[in-house]
Amino acid sequence: MELRQAIGRRRSIRFLLPYRSVEPEKIQLMLEAARLASHWGNVQSLRAVAVFKESAPKEVRDALLAPIAGFQIRAAPVVIVWYVETSAVDEQSDRLRELLKAGALGFGEGKLKALEEQIIPLFEGMRDQFKAPGMNEIDCGQGIAQATLMAFEQGLGTCCLATPYGEQIKQNLGLPETARVIILQTVGYPAESPDAGGQRPRQPFEKLFHMNGFGKAFPRSEAVLEELQRDGMIQDPAPMPWREEELEYLKNALGLKGHGLI
Repeated sequence: MELRQAIGRRRSIRFLLPYRSVEPEKIQLMLEAARLASHWGNVQSLRAVAVFKESAPKEVRDALLAPIAGFQIRAAPVVIVWYVETSAVDEQSDRLRELLKAGALGFGEGKLKALEEQIIPLFEGMRDQFKAPGMNEIDCGQGIAQATLMAFEQGLGTCCLATPYGEQIKQNLGLPETARVIILQTVGYPAESPDAGGQRPRQPFEKLFHMNGFGKAFPRSEAVLEELQRDGMIQDPAPMPWREEELEYLKNALGLKGHGLI
């Protein structure tokens, strides 16, 4: 039930308290959760730089760039720069051997021989493909999702922001040439109510999910929906009646100008 509530309420928190710092231990818990996430071949290409506004040099803080919602970057006590380290793929053979030794890969007496003579050569032959955007980002996303759930559990708010300035951020932060920036994640204590936005709009279930072939909508059980509503995963739809008043208050309290997107 607690996990369902976390998933249902784990919506983006865009307004954070700029004056309340985040304990490094809480960021560590987020990173620990990301580290334990599943990753193909146990390669673990997900990496991160956590930038703390109160301790990072100005040039490091200024290195974080996003064309939209820049006020979130400026106000956030912590910004996590998540990136893919593509060179991790070069170690995939050793990671597969570790899985075999741990009993998590293969079965039977011939599994070591099969790994060395079949699986590893196959993976080696696809090394460049594995480094390209795609599967790495999918599994890195699992780690970021787990980190986000950990943030929610600790009473923190987060928001993931895309940026077209990945190469510039990589250079500004001194990331390896083999790195590829995925996303920026602001982290802090919420200044807005997590209930304020209500359940964010979503596409119809029947449009998104199919059974046994495209065009055959996955049957949606009303009993399951009632269960999720009882557990708090599905909530009242947005917006709450007082949402605009809250936004006006936040704009004034945080000294924001204009339309609040930039």
